[in-house]
Amino acid sequence: MFKVLIVDDEEWNRDIIKNLGRWDEHSMEVVGEAEDGLEAMRLIERFNPELIITDMRMPGSDGVELMRKMSDRFPDKQVIVVSGYDDFHYARQAIRYKAVDYLLKPIDPQELNVVLAKCCVSLRKRTERQGIDLELSSRWAAYEKRLGSYFNDLNGEGLRKVCRELQSDPELEAALKPETIRYLVKDTLLYLRELCAANALAGESDRPAELTEMPNSFQEGVRLISECYMNALEELIKQRKYKNKLHLGEVKSYLGHHYTEPIGLEQLAKLFFVSKEYLSKAFKQEYGLTVTDYVVELRMEKAMEWLNSDEEVAIKRVAEMIGYEDVSYFHRVFKKHYGISPGEARKGSQGLKISNRKV
Repeated sequence: MFKVLIVDDEEWNRDIIKNLGRWDEHSMEVVGEAEDGLEAMRLIERFNPELIITDMRMPGSDGVELMRKMSDRFPDKQVIVVSGYDDFHYARQAIRYKAVDYLLKPIDPQELNVVLAKCCVSLRKRTERQGIDLELSSRWAAYEKRLGSYFNDLNGEGLRKVCRELQSDPELEAALKPETIRYLVKDTLLYLRELCAANALAGESDRPAELTEMPNSFQEGVRLISECYMNALEELIKQRKYKNKLHLGEVKSYLGHHYTEPIGLEQLAKLFFVSKEYLSKAFKQEYGLTVTDYVVELRMEKAMEWLNSDEEVAIKRVAEMIGYEDVSYFHRVFKKHYGISPGEARKGSQGLKISNRKV
């Protein structure tokens, strides 16, 4: 899978790009987000993405500055510029620094995916020249995603099962060269670091990046991955299971990362080694909301952001992006929460923009 970094100072703009791109179809995965060029450079060093999608006008280090730095340090990266300003200066800078394309906001989904498809073709050719087979890389990525899912569920047996399957994959072992193995192992350990950070695992989030000796063989690589994932999982379980009291901030952080997923109170309680009755009572005492109400609050706030944005995202798509497959149910929840329908919220925001427009 090709890694993608999205750079924009507005969170909802980043969310829209993430949800409009048909990433699996283009063999891509969004691995990080940055609010400005300075943070983007740190994440480029950290994740080594092949494609960067960046806004141009941002506080601090803007898109022009980011592309200038990248041309010096990472000239092989592909860049797509997305800007709300139809400004010749920005377009000229995009051309100067050899951006793949220059897209104007509001983003047209079809136009975005046409450009992503073009980038995919170019990146495929590059990987073929470097000796990395894209189909094998995608197969490795599928193993990696399963590792992430089992890690988040605190499922050690699941982790061991994936590692056993990976270890006994003869086609991967026969096809991958030592330099490719090192690249893929490093990528998988970087993913573990993100999993540790998302789960608030103290003291573990930087360890995989500190490894200085990378494996030379497929079997060594899988053993290293298995060891690192199992060690991190043991630490996470120990941190949650044997502490003196439940850290509700960790629960809140977990919900902030996973609120678009179907999270039940019983499942959440198991992840933090407490009874669902205790978790429910403690969470409500601390935040004034039940866990379910808090998840709805997060979803509704995100829905309102998208409905108030300049991007014409379909209401059905907004519902899907925040975790509702049934759009009619989303309408009912939204109206109960805000007292108006999603369509009325969108019309109201559009009217406000028109009334505030200078004449």
